[in-house]
Amino acid sequence: MAVASSVCPASSAASVLRAEGVCSLHPVQWRSCRNAGVSLKSSGALCSIHKRLLSSSSMRVVRERRRITSSAVQQSAETIIADGIATPSGNRESALILIRHGESLWNSKNLFTGCVDVPLSQKGVEEAIEAGKCISELPVDMIFTSALIRAQMTAMLAMTQHHRQKVPVILHNESERAEAWSRIYSDTDDVIPVVTAWQLNERMYGELQGLNKAETAEKFGTEKVKEWRRSYDIPPPNGESLEMCAERAVKYFVDNVVPELESGKNIMIAAHGNSLRAIIMYLDKLTSKEVIELELSTGIPMLYTLQDSKFLRRGSPVGPTVQGVYALTQDLAQYRDQSNPRNGTVH
Repeated sequence: MAVASSVCPASSAASVLRAEGVCSLHPVQWRSCRNAGVSLKSSGALCSIHKRLLSSSSMRVVRERRRITSSAVQQSAETIIADGIATPSGNRESALILIRHGESLWNSKNLFTGCVDVPLSQKGVEEAIEAGKCISELPVDMIFTSALIRAQMTAMLAMTQHHRQKVPVILHNESERAEAWSRIYSDTDDVIPVVTAWQLNERMYGELQGLNKAETAEKFGTEKVKEWRRSYDIPPPNGESLEMCAERAVKYFVDNVVPELESGKNIMIAAHGNSLRAIIMYLDKLTSKEVIELELSTGIPMLYTLQDSKFLRRGSPVGPTVQGVYALTQDLAQYRDQSNPRNGTVH
């Protein structure tokens, strides 16, 4: 069995492993083939595909399928996106990208930030751009961020690197006037809606916000500060515990993000260490003990796919030695190939 994988341009170049004799097709081609009554064995949403060589008769089927679908390949990416990524089995598959914001100015000064609205540092800007390169060939139809500027900057800067070159636009629905004044009257095919939500904000650190982490440890003791930072259900003075942060972040994710994924949209979330920990706890079914040990590096995207109501992790949220390495499904690999300007096939 061959595994289709992709490596971030920021690390090292690699090509997707293809099984001998199996033709990678655009999602529209699969739908057109089904409509024409043509069938071919495929692997569905799994990233492993059959390595058996096609027989000469199967090759004739492939050639006929190509003839039938030659015009279908020319359909716009917008049509594909509207229907989601159609898998060979006909089931919708959606991509979920999670990015912890790049380094903030207070991160660089070793200060507790929490819900204080601090922008990215220069390093954080560079991390966001590199994150964008890692996901430049993955589909993004909609973006969710927190209400904090460092997460929003990360999302915007990352999308400047995307091969589709669509423009992320923040939706302002906080009042009727804000919604009316920000309404777009032109064609919105080249726009990616960005939804901001306070529920995705970083954990609120209460009276620790703005304090130096090392000095706070000296004042209150290393073990006490570690308890505030790394326990699941013990909050700092007048702040939130990870459990409290998870209650709002996971509820928002389930109520607002999951329905978009189930409709076939591909979603990116740019948020924070603790709100993303909470979402990953939900996705990976981690225990409270496991989640507090989870370390998320700034500016390194994580990839999940959703199909048949099941989330599968395609990129591991670990250190920078494996950043950008994803096990792409066959359909995401096809999207990548179709969107890569080096192939001259950007739609």
